Amino acid sequence: MIEKELIHSLTQNFEDFANKTDDKVEFWLARDLQHLLGYTEWRNFQNAISKAKMACEVSGQNISDHFVDINKMVAIGSAATKEVHDIMLTRYACYLIAQNGDSKKEQIAFAQTYFALQTRKAELIEQRLLENERLEARTKLAQTEKELSKVIYEQTGSNDNFALIRSKGDQALFNRTTAQMKEKWNILKKPLADFMPTILLKAKDFATEITIYNARENDMKSENQISNEHITNNKAVRDTLISRGITPENVKPQEDIKKVERKLATEKKKTLGSKDSLS
Repeated sequence: MIEKELIHSLTQNFEDFANKTDDKVEFWLARDLQHLLGYTEWRNFQNAISKAKMACEVSGQNISDHFVDINKMVAIGSAATKEVHDIMLTRYACYLIAQNGDSKKEQIAFAQTYFALQTRKAELIEQRLLENERLEARTKLAQTEKELSKVIYEQTGSNDNFALIRSKGDQALFNRTTAQMKEKWNILKKPLADFMPTILLKAKDFATEITIYNARENDMKSENQISNEHITNNKAVRDTLISRGITPENVKPQEDIKKVERKLATEKKKTLGSKDSLS
């Protein structure tokens, strides 16, 4: 069992040797990782790297995305230098090397857990960022549709048919009625937009923004005019998506946005609670 002091020491070492590219991509140098993992001979460490590259390829990842060959100058004494081969390694590459290293080494045993947790942590952060982006897109769409309802009322004297106009927009975007899409997604009693992925939320929002702009710019006075405008804009957005290989009705639904919102709120509350407990 690795002693607590060694764990703290190794954690600090791995973090100290982390580098970042100009694009903020984190990486480690293989020559540094060699010593961090307890290898005295570069040729022995290369065996672990070779196995890691094979594992990377088997996992469906591009080796060149995670293992980047470089040359660097190192001092060899008396102010002399020589060029040596090195490799820039992503966190995932480090994880694979650790998995294919000598597990009898305490450093390897530590690294296997360290990089697995760090990789998982990065994945969770990315997931939360994507969930926040989707929540923001859903909130923005709700605000834009509220504005459309307001425009309809101001320019026609009534917004009783707002839901119908919105449904016509859905049909133009999905080439199916709102009810048909709800049935396809098995969400009969819930709002369709609550299950849309970010790309569709933003597409629908964009079409609605154009409708609002043109309704005001062209002083549309009838709900029929605004309805036709909304249909035209959603069809145009649909054509753009299809031209880029995205067929709206074939995109898979995502988790109920209300559940996502509750989850993010709970995590934020826990985080704030943890900070308060440290003060």
